[in-house]
This record gives sequence, C-alpha cells and structure tokens, in this order.
Amino acid sequence: MKPSAPPKTYRVKSFGCQMNVYDGERMAELLGEQGIAPAPEGEEADLVILNTCHIREKAAEKVYSDIGRLVKSGEAAGKKPLIAVAGCVAQAEGEEIMARAPAVSIVVGPQAYHRLPVMLDKAVQGGRATDTDMPAIAKFDALPTRKKRAPAAFLTVQEGCDKFCTYCVVPYTRGAEISRPFSHLIVEAEKLVEAGAREITLLGQNVNAWSGEDDKGRSIGLDGLIRALAKIADLKRIRYTTSHPNDFTPGLIAAHGEVDKLMPYLHLPVQSGNNRILKAMNRQHTADDYLAILEQVRAARPDIALSGDFIVGFPGESEAEFADTLKIVDEVRYAACFSFKYSPRPGTPAATMDGQIAPEVMDERLQRLQSRIGHHQFAFNQASVGKTCTILIERKGRHEGQWIGKSPWLQSVWVEASAEIGDMIEVELAEAGPNSLKGVVKPRLVTAA
Repeated sequence: MKPSAPPKTYRVKSFGCQMNVYDGERMAELLGEQGIAPAPEGEEADLVILNTCHIREKAAEKVYSDIGRLVKSGEAAGKKPLIAVAGCVAQAEGEEIMARAPAVSIVVGPQAYHRLPVMLDKAVQGGRATDTDMPAIAKFDALPTRKKRAPAAFLTVQEGCDKFCTYCVVPYTRGAEISRPFSHLIVEAEKLVEAGAREITLLGQNVNAWSGEDDKGRSIGLDGLIRALAKIADLKRIRYTTSHPNDFTPGLIAAHGEVDKLMPYLHLPVQSGNNRILKAMNRQHTADDYLAILEQVRAARPDIALSGDFIVGFPGESEAEFADTLKIVDEVRYAACFSFKYSPRPGTPAATMDGQIAPEVMDERLQRLQSRIGHHQFAFNQASVGKTCTILIERKGRHEGQWIGKSPWLQSVWVEASAEIGDMIEVELAEAGPNSLKGVVKPRLVTAA
C-alpha cells in the first residue's frame, strides 16, 4: 500500500453494547490527543473506525458490507479513507478480515486499542497493522485523561467473562474476568465529574463481579465501589450494567436501599424462564434463584424498575418451555427488556446442539414475547403518572423549547422548559406512552448544570 497523508478527521461507528460505546469514546479521545478532529456531519472522514459487535448472527458479513460502503462513498467524494476494524469481530476474525478486505489498514481488538496511534502511524506509511493481543488491564493505563462533557457518562470497571454460557462468544473475544483497580476508577470518575458528568453508569460484561481493595486496603465488591463513588459531591446519579445473577451479593442488594445516588433501576438478565433451558445455556442458576434475587431487591427498594434479557428459540426449546419464559415476564412485570432470537455463533457449544429451532418459529415466539414485554412496560409507565421526580436533561427534543431527559427509572421524559443539557429538573410525570412520558416542570426548581 502507498503512503497516505496523515488523517485530519475521524469518525468512530460503534455497534452493540454500552461497553462498545465506552470503547468508541476512548478511541475518539486517543485520536483527539493526536490532533485528529471529528469529521463534520455530512462530510467524509479521513479515518473511519468500525467498532464492531460479534453477538448477533452474520456480524462479520455486516462488517464487510460496511467496508464496501465506505470504499464507495469515499470514491464518490474523491477520497480514500483509512479504514480500521475494532471491537469483538476484529478480535475473533482479524486475520480473515485482513485477507478478505484489502481496503482495511488496521485491525485492533477491544483490549489493544490503546495502541491505535502506533498502528495508525504504520498505516499512514503504507503498511497494515493487526493487534488482537489481550493484555490484562494495560490499555486503561495508556488511555488519556477523560474529557467527556456530556451529563451522562460510562465508566468501565470490569471486563471479560468466566461464565461460558453456551450461546455466547464474549469469553473468547473479551477474555477472562478482570477488575480495574479501585483507585483508578475513583480518579476516572472524579475526572468525568469535573468535565461535566452528573450521572455515571458503571460497565462490565459481569459488572457485579467487580472486586478490589479500597483506599484502606479492605476487600470490597461492587457495592463498596458504589458507596465510595457516592461520596463524590457533584456526582448525582450512579447506575450499573450488566449484572449476572450468580454474582449478586447481599451487600449490593442492601446498597439499593441505602445509597440515595444509586438509581432505582436494575438490569438483570435471565435469558429463559425454564430451568432445563437455563441448564443447557450453562447459566448456573434456576428461575427460582433469579426470582429470589428480584424479591430481595424489591424489598430493599420497593420502587425499583426491573429490566432483563431474553433469548427465544434456544436449541431444543419446546412450546411449553417457551411458555415458562412468558410466565416469568408476567411474574416480574418488567419496566423494560431486551429480547432476541437465538443466533448460533461459530465456536460456541450451542451452535452444534441438536434441536435447532426453525426461523419462523423463533419469529412467532419473539413477537409474542415482545408483545407481553411491551404490555408491562406501558403499564409501568402508566403507573408512574402523577409521580414527582428529577430528570437529567440529555438532549434537545424535536420541537422548539422541548427537552428530553431520563427519570430515575431510566424512562425517557420530554418537557417544555427553559433549560440546558445537564440541568436537573423537577417534574411531575403527566402522561405516559409505551416508550416515553411527558413531564410538567415544577416551578422554580431548575438546578443549573
């Protein structure tokens, strides 16, 4: 490949989970340290990073389609962008990407993107660079100081997974469970708050598996970290995702009732309501185990909003076993949920199991499940009408004077107000829709950012 001019602009396109969003933000910060600016809206970037997700079926093929579109759009604009593929598809299929896609200059895995500037230098000189090493925690030490100014920020505290659910590629693309040091997390959180963050969401593949030693050398879990973060004066809200039932502790349950800054929202995936299916998934818990945790959390925080993940059509799932999933949805009455058709991932045990479910059966089951979830989500929103709460303004609405923020229960709330992004506004929830609510501002209770 011929040498290229050093890129002046970049665009990061992140797909998939919130940890990918975090990684995308950190890559953008790295590029900013190199003097590379975000490409203006509507303009082609000199460098495009596809920050990929490997969870769904045909994820790699979608990457190649995106690469083709980038090449064509660049040619139409008279540019030849540098293309980098990052994230979990890069980790899983890096060599094949390099072989199949000559337009790609860089392939970098999710644990190695701190070396992106060095790889970019090589690409500018006409070379191609691949790095899918999985160092334990080195990337965080190499990343620049946080400068995010949005009111809600992500903070990765734990990476990797040791659970080996039979349908999941994460242990192979993100590696073993690793917790970032307590002191590093406190410093990064303080920097985020100094830069304007009022809410921080703690991230991890199994975030409640986080453990460490506090500033006094005491062993603590996620609840201890949350309690320490709550002492940061200008940090107003704390959330965390995604949890695993097997890592839930009494201390974390207690924190939901004792830490005011910990928002009344819990995302706890279960995947199925049937015990045989859960065992085939290697979830290592039963439906009753899961429900017992939710009962304890609700006892600690009665107004908590509950969210979950579900997979329909796992190999061998019968109609009766799927009915158990509908049953657990009705019992929990989720405020929100994510639901998916089973997607076989190469190299996972479930991909070669007998009893693969026909696509049309999965489609029909998913429609029934989502209808049931939607019913409970709307009911939760309707039950919120009349409540007074504080919303954190995150963006402008579609109409003049309209703003959109999040309630403590992670609902999208729109208001008509004189406000700015980052304001925390006291509102009465006045009307409910399936996916959002209308808020009415309580007079003289706007707290400036």
